[in-house]
Amino acid sequence: MEKMNGLEVFVHVAQTRSFIATGRVKGISSSAVSKSISRLEERLGVRLFQRSTRSVSLTSEGEVFLERCHRIFGEIQAAEDELSAMTEQPRGRLRVGLPLAGGLMLPMISQFMERYPQIELDLDFSDRLSDVIEDGMDVVIRGGELSDSRLISRRLGSFQLCIVGSPDYFKHQGTPTSPEDLFGHSCLHYRYPNSGKIAQWPLQYAVTRGGIQAVPLTLTCSSLEVLLYRVKKGRGIACLPDYSVKDALATGEVEPILNNDMTHTTTFHMLWPSTRQMTPKVRVFVDYMEEVFSDYLVKNQK
Repeated sequence: MEKMNGLEVFVHVAQTRSFIATGRVKGISSSAVSKSISRLEERLGVRLFQRSTRSVSLTSEGEVFLERCHRIFGEIQAAEDELSAMTEQPRGRLRVGLPLAGGLMLPMISQFMERYPQIELDLDFSDRLSDVIEDGMDVVIRGGELSDSRLISRRLGSFQLCIVGSPDYFKHQGTPTSPEDLFGHSCLHYRYPNSGKIAQWPLQYAVTRGGIQAVPLTLTCSSLEVLLYRVKKGRGIACLPDYSVKDALATGEVEPILNNDMTHTTTFHMLWPSTRQMTPKVRVFVDYMEEVFSDYLVKNQK
């Protein structure tokens, strides 16, 4: 058991390139992670990582060993999946990749756990286009069009982006009636956490000044919740997914603008490896999400 724990720590360090991040996930200190790796290296008689004060990287021996470890854990998972399929009972560990979607998935996941208490969920929240197979994910949900012949895809539903502000903000600053009017306003922008890129506002007609396409950049933030909070407080306007603002729209805390100038619709897809047997735990998760997902999206989209 100790050897397997050591292998799990090694694989996680290799994936994250961080002792601290691995320790946080495993519930141990970074020094405990370091000692585990040192014991493994001593037992194998080779150095698996090159360490510096600022980075951790695999040696050539480490790369070979990581590939072997992936095979080992893949076989263990396959054995568990085979036994689970034999009993036809949805149970065991299910690794699910979810997008950073402003809490959209949380009620669904909570209800799924209540319905299937014998399934142990391992959730990874990220907008990164991860390699589902290499990262060992069972199921991944992502927004946008994804193409990978090794994956099976199922459509869950679509959402639109909308520009919103508070009634108090529009009362004091005026309401933009065209994209060009945005130059006179405080515009709050979403920044993708993994890439660092700023999400563009999908306006039908480009907002330009001096020949350069741009919307004023008053604030950037990697949290949809923080942006919505700032909007509610009358600190500016933001372009947010309609599902993240539907409650605030219903209560009148925010109001939409420039709806006819918005052009973009994004679709959520669920993906899983085509090379793996669809075990009961994967099947019930896929069926459940397909059943309830649309209930949490905004209806009557244009």
